[in-house]
This record gives sequence, structure tokens and C-alpha cells, in this order.
Amino acid sequence: MTYSAKAADIQKDWVLIDAEGVVLGRLASLIALRLRGKHKPSYTPHMDDGDNVVVINADKVRLTGNKAKADIFYWHTGYPGGIKGKSKGEILAGKHPERVVEKAVERMIPEGPLGRKQMKNLKVYAGASHPHEAQSPKVLDVAGMNPKNKRD
Repeated sequence: MTYSAKAADIQKDWVLIDAEGVVLGRLASLIALRLRGKHKPSYTPHMDDGDNVVVINADKVRLTGNKAKADIFYWHTGYPGGIKGKSKGEILAGKHPERVVEKAVERMIPEGPLGRKQMKNLKVYAGASHPHEAQSPKVLDVAGMNPKNKRD
């Protein structure tokens, strides 16, 4: 018989990830894995049994190749001819650099009510400080997992 986790069985941990020098896509895929709970043996597809993830230094994340200029986020203002866009490099250099990491992870999480609930467990901060010290998050060394994860 297949195991199916109940709400009472779910144990949520807090994980701290330092994004400084880490390649964006590799970082986002690991965060999405943690948010969904796929790293746990108790993974159940219809339950939110992923961890709470805190990402610091999101403004220092690395983009490989020409992505800083060529990858553009588009949106529409709602007015005729109102399409606008900003490159990932412009966003990282701008006011809210954490949005690049948030969007990358969001696009790796399934759409729907469960995906929105799982995205609420992600906290991204541009600088090195965060207000989640009381939860004593475990540090996850993404840069040390694989040499390709970190670029200088």
C-alpha cells in the first residue's frame, strides 16, 4: 500500500540558503525541490510537506551567458500598446533584486492552490540579514554541492 502523509504527520524544517555566487537556475531548482518536499521520503503530491526556505544575498546571484541582457520579463499595463519589459540584469541592479529568484522558483512550482501555498513558504532577501533567526534555520550549502553551482 502506498504511504500518504496526513496533515498531522508533516514536519516542516527551516532552511537557510546563501545565494551569493550561485547560478540562478540551479539554485531555483533546489529551492523548488525543497518547497515541494520531494527530498523527503514522506513526499505526498497533494500535501504541502515542503520546508520553509529563507534565501539571503539574492542580489548577488549569478546569471550565465547573455541572460542578464537577453532574458526579459514582460508585463502589460492594460492600456493599448502598454507592453513593458525589464531584463534580469536591470532587475538585479534595481530596487527589488529578490524578484528574479522568486520568479525563477515560481515558474518551477505547479500552478494552482497548492503551488500558491508552497510559494508562501519561500522568503527571499536581497541582503545578508533576515528576520527568521528565531526559527534557527539549518544552513544548506548549495555552492558546495556541485562545482558547477557556483561561478565567480
